[in-house]
Amino acid sequence: MSQPLQIQLSSAKEWLLRETAVLHGPLKDKAASLLKEIQARIDDTIQSSQKIFENSEGELNKNNPKTYRFARNANKFAQNLTDTIKPLTVPDSSGHERLNAFYGDLEKAIASSEQLRRGAYPYISPYFIFDRRRLDVSLKRLYDITKELRDFLTTKYSKVKTAEDANSLVDRLIQTTNETKKSQENKTTTEERMGFLEQEIARTQHKTVSIQEEAELKELMKLNQRIEELRENVKYSLRYLQKPFFKLQSLARTGEVAVPLDEMNKLGDYLSDPYMALATEEDGYSVLKSVLQRLDTIITQNRLKLKSTRIRKAKDQIGNILSKESLNQLQKDCKETLTQRKQLLTSDNTTALQNQLTLLQNQLKELQKENELTSSRYKVLQVERGKLQERTEYLRKELEKNIFQLTNKNVQIVFAT
Repeated sequence: MSQPLQIQLSSAKEWLLRETAVLHGPLKDKAASLLKEIQARIDDTIQSSQKIFENSEGELNKNNPKTYRFARNANKFAQNLTDTIKPLTVPDSSGHERLNAFYGDLEKAIASSEQLRRGAYPYISPYFIFDRRRLDVSLKRLYDITKELRDFLTTKYSKVKTAEDANSLVDRLIQTTNETKKSQENKTTTEERMGFLEQEIARTQHKTVSIQEEAELKELMKLNQRIEELRENVKYSLRYLQKPFFKLQSLARTGEVAVPLDEMNKLGDYLSDPYMALATEEDGYSVLKSVLQRLDTIITQNRLKLKSTRIRKAKDQIGNILSKESLNQLQKDCKETLTQRKQLLTSDNTTALQNQLTLLQNQLKELQKENELTSSRYKVLQVERGKLQERTEYLRKELEKNIFQLTNKNVQIVFAT
């Protein structure tokens, strides 16, 4: 099998024009001749219709009772027929698409004309017989040329449609290859941006780790971790008192129980952050004890509406705190860690390191966010490019198939590199 002829996409239209010139010339001439004849027959049909209109107008002016009704019907029919045929515009181009559209309009006009004719003639007869015969001949000739146009479009002129389709495919293929090129450029740019962001993320992470390794910040991180552990311990040590604290707070707000302002404030602290509440109390946590004594009294008075199991556990925990001083060591640890943290935070070097760390962490978040968005865009571009490549291949094959139908030549469309 012979090797296919390679044609550059950029010169495909010019090559097609040369190859189909011999074919197109006679067909275009035939199309132009048909259009000229159609225009003549449309004009003849309009003139025949106008003849009926003029003659019927004359009869109407005579006001003859015998012919008046027939003349009026003929006059109206002629006017309607002219209005149907006259809007037809013969195209100045012999392109297959325009010719096909014109044929559709022409066919509709002829069908409407025939409907008008069948509906009007029984109400015009037996008058205007010669005018009607002339119109029938004009309509028949217009119908015949319309049939000829249809046969021409569906047989010989289909080659012109194939050529026009081929030219359209060339335009679409050029557009698709340009879109593919642009998509590849965007993909490359996005890929480069991803590489840059990944390097910046790695560099920022390295800087972050380096700062976190500084002695002050390592100590601060240890203290923060210790504080979180103590926070959980305090919360656990007061776990059965959270619900009673809420109940006591509600009773105080409604005025059912009198609670001093300092105790109310501290009660709120123990509900929001037990660790800070305990760490900021004086040694021996006198305010908490006062609150617990008040709470114990209310429980004894049965004014705290809670389940018996909750009441029992709350009283046990109150007893441990008031009698056994169960929070002494825990308060001491909380105070020490809080003091150490405050002292560490007053260091200028620690403040500077924290500021740097915060700045780097914010930068890292922004870089990671942008990298995620860029990665998502990259995936979209990959899918888009794949679809464009599929479309390009489909259009290329369609174009090569059309060219073979037109020229009987095996052609391969190639793209400029």
